[in-house]
Amino acid sequence: MMRRKQERLEQGLQVKVPSPFRCPISLDVMRSPVSLCTGVTYDRASIQRWLESGNTTCPATMLPLPSTDLVPNLTLQRLIHVWSSSAASTAASPTPLVSRRIAGGIIRELRSASSSTSDDDLVPQLRKLADFFSADNVDDIDKNDLVIAGGCASVLVSLLLRRDFKLESLVEVARVLALILTSDFVEESNKKIAVSDLCTDLDRSVSALVRVLRDGNGLESRIDAAIVLDAIIAASDAGTKVLIAEEVLIRELVRLIGPSDEKGAAMDRRAVEAGLGCLARISTAKRARPRVVRAGVVPALARVLMANSAVAQAATAEKALRVMEAAAGCAEGRAAICEDGAAAATAVVARMVKAGREGAESAVAVLWSVCQAFRDRRAVEAVAAAEGGATKMLLLMQSGCSPAARQMAADLLKIYRVNSKSCLAGYDTKTTHITPF
Repeated sequence: MMRRKQERLEQGLQVKVPSPFRCPISLDVMRSPVSLCTGVTYDRASIQRWLESGNTTCPATMLPLPSTDLVPNLTLQRLIHVWSSSAASTAASPTPLVSRRIAGGIIRELRSASSSTSDDDLVPQLRKLADFFSADNVDDIDKNDLVIAGGCASVLVSLLLRRDFKLESLVEVARVLALILTSDFVEESNKKIAVSDLCTDLDRSVSALVRVLRDGNGLESRIDAAIVLDAIIAASDAGTKVLIAEEVLIRELVRLIGPSDEKGAAMDRRAVEAGLGCLARISTAKRARPRVVRAGVVPALARVLMANSAVAQAATAEKALRVMEAAAGCAEGRAAICEDGAAAATAVVARMVKAGREGAESAVAVLWSVCQAFRDRRAVEAVAAAEGGATKMLLLMQSGCSPAARQMAADLLKIYRVNSKSCLAGYDTKTTHITPF
């Protein structure tokens, strides 16, 4: 929305854009301003691309980032919207597909809908509501106000819990909920209210979303269901996560992070991220880990780690390694990592320095578990044969990692001394200097 308005203003009216409204990276007017811990604000899409490329510094200040959390700058976002609306008032502006007044009427209709209301009557209304929240030419402040004043989330949740709802209707409800939960225009307090409503009847909420995840009419609907499930799991304690982690749910999440077609020729980045988000949260509950492993998560994670950089970006690879570390925390997971010639262990070595420091520490924890604690011969041989393995261990040790990770990396270096007179078999002896990542 901001980019289109900016083009109209600069081309038609030659309006000067205030410099604080421009992203330091793209130099375009920011659509979704977020701030780093350094205090510098960027457009979310631009700074995410910077971080996912493996950068660990602030682009403007070049200072190291102890945290990569992105905090929405709602004050600046409101100022940009006020400026944009005011400057564009004399320019031709396309009419929103669904106005706030119409959207409010849709909410009222959905609220008053009885349990006997036909799905055929509700689906078009739900689609209009989704169009309202996803439209570029609708002001984000209007969208947030509708969530606040209209009780939109509670209405959607009440529909989700209807026992007689058809799949097509559930798909549309999940789509709108996913838009609300992932959009910067919705304040965090309102997102928490939506999640709280979803948790009032956890069994029915999860069952409805799993149905969409399993039978949804396309990848996008399955991604939407995973996004909403991720919000529910994030708000649950360890005991509840174990209850949520039914085999059918985990199996569908594993299928989501796998290839997007039946032949396994392609993977979808958004699907991988959505599935990994849920699996990473579920795996924090130790009792759920054996179920996750039995669903085939280890080979699926190995495929993600070996995928091209367009799919397995640094942040995605880091999340995959965290799930792999959780899997290595149970006997079933360690056994799975060592199967098929320890292909999973090889994948971990391949990605360990391309997933940020936290990802690298998770990788070394996985390798130490199967090679040192579990002492599996297949894993030891696979790690010893992995190209550049010793160099990567040394890089981790020089990177300011945790003492525990440094000790595990030192233990793993012993693998490379086997059958070699030199101190490090497999280490590139021509290397004279190692630069920490």
